[in-house]
Amino acid sequence: MNRVITGEDSFRSIPAPSLRLKGRVVPCIKSPFLIVCLVLWQSSLAGSRSAAQTGATNVFRSYASEHAVEIMGQLRNLVALPNVSSNQADVRRNAEYLVHEFKKRGAELDLLEVPGANPVIYGEIKTPEAKRTVMIYAHFDGQPVKAALWTSSQPFEPTLYSKAMDEGGRKIDWPKPGQDVNDDWRIYGRSTSDDKAPFVAIMAALDAIEESGLKPTSNIKFFFDGEEEIGSPNMRRVLERYADRFEDVDLWVFSDGPLHQSRKPAVYFGVRGVTGMEITVYGATRNLHSGHYGNWAPNPGLLLSQLLASMKDEDGNVLVEGFSDDVVPLQEKEIAALKAIPAIDDELRNELGLAETENKNQAYIERMQLPSLNIRGIECGSVGNTARNIVPNTATVSIDIRLVKGNQPRKMLGLVRNHIEQQGYHIVESDPSLQVRRKHGKIAKVVFRENGYPAARTSMTHPQVLPLVRQLQLVAGDEQLLLVPSLGGSLPLYLISDYLQKPLLIVPMANHDNNQHAPDENIRVGNLLYGVEAMGAVLTMEQ
Repeated sequence: MNRVITGEDSFRSIPAPSLRLKGRVVPCIKSPFLIVCLVLWQSSLAGSRSAAQTGATNVFRSYASEHAVEIMGQLRNLVALPNVSSNQADVRRNAEYLVHEFKKRGAELDLLEVPGANPVIYGEIKTPEAKRTVMIYAHFDGQPVKAALWTSSQPFEPTLYSKAMDEGGRKIDWPKPGQDVNDDWRIYGRSTSDDKAPFVAIMAALDAIEESGLKPTSNIKFFFDGEEEIGSPNMRRVLERYADRFEDVDLWVFSDGPLHQSRKPAVYFGVRGVTGMEITVYGATRNLHSGHYGNWAPNPGLLLSQLLASMKDEDGNVLVEGFSDDVVPLQEKEIAALKAIPAIDDELRNELGLAETENKNQAYIERMQLPSLNIRGIECGSVGNTARNIVPNTATVSIDIRLVKGNQPRKMLGLVRNHIEQQGYHIVESDPSLQVRRKHGKIAKVVFRENGYPAARTSMTHPQVLPLVRQLQLVAGDEQLLLVPSLGGSLPLYLISDYLQKPLLIVPMANHDNNQHAPDENIRVGNLLYGVEAMGAVLTMEQ
């Protein structure tokens, strides 16, 4: 069976222009000295690569190519299991399936339970004489689905396309054993990329070890989360109740999130945190006829629009007082790493149909190192065929706030609440009474829907992450392995960095255009097979 690799999908096909820092919070480097230091540091990492490490990398690459059809079939089976976080029965069925599959590969597994929560799968593969214990994290729950919005297939009916649908991909049959596999194929279905692909990649890497006679170089543990898509609200309870399972872990490796938009292999040393709120503003006690009352009764849709516009300027900079005051500045090596990342903004704007982006086209990678204020949904009246000639009586917005190192969730929510008050609003926590409505001209109900969690970040020079970085550089081959201080998305990794006081590294595999959390979620087959190599690197990095 041959694996077809096209120029379009090869990591090595993407040019790597330089990135200029222009942001206000991330300081500019005035000299190339730090860039030279970064290159020399990466070279020093490469200098100690052994023949055994190179051989292990080739084992996983060959296995992924030779068993691509089988690996795709394993993902197809897993994605076919519905896994929306709120459906505990479905999530448990996923857990049972994964326990069965990993036990076949020699892992000792059980479910870690706390009352009212989806289970966590905990597992171990012990390696005699190993000097290090590595915990691999992935999550098997998924985002909610609206099947009517999916055009590729039904969400839990994984379907294969010749390439991305928006590039003209067409539905094709699943390959049979011995058939050629093209890296550019896409598998569509909920959780294909977020986050079921890593499970299949880990299983394939374990299969490659068994077939080749290799051995892991670390004691391996697994923490497979069943609640990540709802913020892992019970993760700390699990870590506390089963604390003895985590005391000997030296490094946590998280397999979640997308690769860099340049399609180059990458590792991330942290993630942003997240929190959120809902704001409702009020007009009359009931919807009013727009002919009889429009231009007289206050319109909540307009009031809310004006309030939201006061929070960000036309360039996209957050105007909430104190919003960036607590940001912990990046260190020199982190700034140098940002400078070495390919500039992909023009290509990304072209792909997404954007003429310009925030803060006068400030570099994407810089924006990901800053806290953000995002409108994730607005509800006010109706549009389209269901629109009515009314003055709505309420308007509601749901906001998420992405946090960087130094931001605390409750404080950030409080800053936004203070801003609303400064705009002349009377704040309530439940729907206002008639008496309150008569007394205050501008009323806002502010509800903190989620406490959220802070950001996490590990030093790029932490001794426990360096062996894995070296091994992943072997996987990257001639390509530059991108070292990124923080992923734009969020995971509750502060529980590892702050509570457990352990270093962490994020090793993503999904394509950046995977429609994560959206209809027609997908994974590119080449990325799935790259994941086998990446997980193989985790299992066999030097001691």
